[in-house]
Amino acid sequence: MIEIGSFIKMQRTKQKMTLGELAEGIVSVSYLSKIENLKTEASTHIIQLLCNRLGIELGQTMDDVIEEKCEEWFSMLFYNRQQDEITEAYKELQELMDTNLSGSMLLFEIHKIRYYLLLDKNNKALDQINKLNKMSTSFETRELYFWFKYRGNYYSQTGETAIALDKYLKAEELTRKLEVTEDEVADLHYTISITYSKLRHTLEAIEYANKALDTFMKKYHFMRCAQSHIVLGISYRRIKMYDKAIENYNLAKHLAGLNSNRELIQLTNQNLGYLYATKGENKEAIKYYLEIVDDKEIIVQDKVPALTELIKVYYDMEEFDKANEMIGDALELLKKHPKNRVYEFYHYVIWTYHHSINGEAKKFVNLVKDKFIPFLKKRKDHANTLIFATMLAKHYESIHKYKDATKYYKLANDSYKELSNI
Repeated sequence: MIEIGSFIKMQRTKQKMTLGELAEGIVSVSYLSKIENLKTEASTHIIQLLCNRLGIELGQTMDDVIEEKCEEWFSMLFYNRQQDEITEAYKELQELMDTNLSGSMLLFEIHKIRYYLLLDKNNKALDQINKLNKMSTSFETRELYFWFKYRGNYYSQTGETAIALDKYLKAEELTRKLEVTEDEVADLHYTISITYSKLRHTLEAIEYANKALDTFMKKYHFMRCAQSHIVLGISYRRIKMYDKAIENYNLAKHLAGLNSNRELIQLTNQNLGYLYATKGENKEAIKYYLEIVDDKEIIVQDKVPALTELIKVYYDMEEFDKANEMIGDALELLKKHPKNRVYEFYHYVIWTYHHSINGEAKKFVNLVKDKFIPFLKKRKDHANTLIFATMLAKHYESIHKYKDATKYYKLANDSYKELSNI
């Protein structure tokens, strides 16, 4: 339950009212500040006057209705319903929250983080996190659970994977003290498996993906089963258990096909392509990547990674005309899509190969040395640091700059060691 002082402050801020405007004729500005910051307890009469000025109803008559509508909205967020449906429900709830003191207020405010992330409004999500941060010390267990989970979602979406993992594990600890549904726990386990996978913690990724899969299978959530099989496929590919990886990818593809889920089918093709490229079977890899690129039904986000991998494969095969063709297609797609940090990595990869193929040595060095490698190091992306540090080292070696070449071969070697330790 939100403290009345915090609630008053939240509503005053939303209405863009100053302390002086709210306090005038009721209390002093300093006393109102103490109420809002929970440093004093005001009388019922003063609270009523402040709420009247804010247009807030203090009675509990709407509380059951608000709680029910909140749970419906939370469910929409959990199951990723259509954005217009989620937004319509949000607006209706916000109107109720603006005029009623409800026990669901804090949970509603915390779930806004998830809402903004679903709409790709990362800045608004961060603003919401900052707004709630000061009052987080008074959160109850259920509020804390979602506070950690959704901040994990935020850091995951902005590429700060290690911080995201820390938040998710804190949320997992709270499930032991909290009654949460099996679906909720399974979703958290799946999210943790994805996060471990991004960090190349392969055994942990397998452990959590299997935990999630057990529940999803029991509940007949076939699409979530497919997602878990993809994580397992990636993990087994990394430890070179290729047959096991292909088995999981094929299971994922079959389950996705049951629901005609093009996005999941093509995500599986993306991973099958990467597996065959890793094995050096480039023609097989190209077949899977082209299936994604030629699919008219999927969105830009799903085509850019496939085009990026095609550029790499054609580059390795020294088919530079085809690589350039893929670079052109990828840049066209990125132009049509608003700038987003999700695509920053692909921008770097595409332009790195563009400069290398077209003999733009100075641009290549400036991009990889000054921007791309620092970007990868910040994200602790050891796998791609290994690839592109090696690429830069070979460039320096080819122009007889052996001191620079040694520096980047060492970075590549250090990155390989990091991957081996993981």
